[in-house]
This record gives sequence, C-alpha cells and structure tokens, in this order.
Amino acid sequence: MTDAAPALPGDAIAPIRATNLIWVGLALAVMVLAIASDQPWFLNFVHVMAGVLWTGIDLFMGFVLGPIMRRVPLAARRAIIGRLMPRMLFLMPTLAAITSTAGWYLARDRGYLDLPYPAFGWVAAALAIVAVLTVQGIGILLPINLKVYLELRRPTPDGARIARWMRSYVRVVAIQGVLQIAIIVVMARFVTGL
Repeated sequence: MTDAAPALPGDAIAPIRATNLIWVGLALAVMVLAIASDQPWFLNFVHVMAGVLWTGIDLFMGFVLGPIMRRVPLAARRAIIGRLMPRMLFLMPTLAAITSTAGWYLARDRGYLDLPYPAFGWVAAALAIVAVLTVQGIGILLPINLKVYLELRRPTPDGARIARWMRSYVRVVAIQGVLQIAIIVVMARFVTGL
C-alpha cells in the first residue's frame, strides 16, 4: 500500500469542466424549442422557471451565502468557492440568457412591444433592468468569479487581491439583489395586467 501525496492547496478547487456545456446546450435547446413551438404556456414556463432560478440564486448568493462567507475561515471559504464557481460560470449566464430571450419573445407575442405610453413604461423598465443585470453579470461578476477562481487555484493565493475583488463583487451583488426585486415588481405588474 502506498501513501498518497499530501494534498496541495489547489486540489480542493474543482476544475472548470467543458462537459458543463452539454447542460448549457440542453437548456438552450429547450428554450429554442419553446420559442419555435408556438405554445405560449411552454414559452411562459421556460421564461418563468429560468427567471425564478436566476433571481432565486442571485438573492440567495447575495443575501444568504455572501454574509456567511465573510465570517467563515479562509480555508472553508476557499473550499466553497472552489466547488461553487466552476458551476456558476455556466449556470448564471445560461439562466440570464434564457430568461431574457424567452421574455423578449413573450413580450413580442403578447403585443407588449407595441403598447402605447404610459403602459410601455413597464416594458421599458423590464428591458432596462434586464440590460443592467446582464451587463453587470457578464461584464463584472463573471470576470470577478473567474479571477477569484484562478487565483484560488494557485499554490499560494493572494488573499489581499481576492479580498479587493470580493469587495467589488459584494457591491455589485447588492445592486443585483435590488434589481432582482425590482424586476419581480415589474413582472407582477405584467401578470396582473398593464
């Protein structure tokens, strides 16, 4: 029997697996099928489910997991981030893309894009909120997640650098949480009639 080599610090970090693209592809295929099916209930289901997951995960990460992560030891934080981030890099952009795309097709099919003012203000609000969420998510949060992940994979991660990135991350996630609640208000208005 041989002794296993001691684990290096980076070993606790899960790799980014290209096989996750299979799930992304399947999810996008369901969205395309829902759009092409001409079945309003199916497209609505895809939009609502992706939106609930996107919003729920955003709020959970920002208001539940975030405060917990700030209080756990660095080793525990590193282990959690190291397992979570490789999945989040695929999950969140996919949910954002599906929610937004399915929502656009629903708005078009239901005639919301042709509404007169002031009802169109709700449509404009939804578009603006989703645009900000998407730009922040793909342009700020995704790169920060990737930088933190790559830094954590180093044998000796720079804790000060990670802390700086995470301060920016927390601020943007707080804004995302507020915007996610705002989009729920807007969507509730759509459901109850403009």
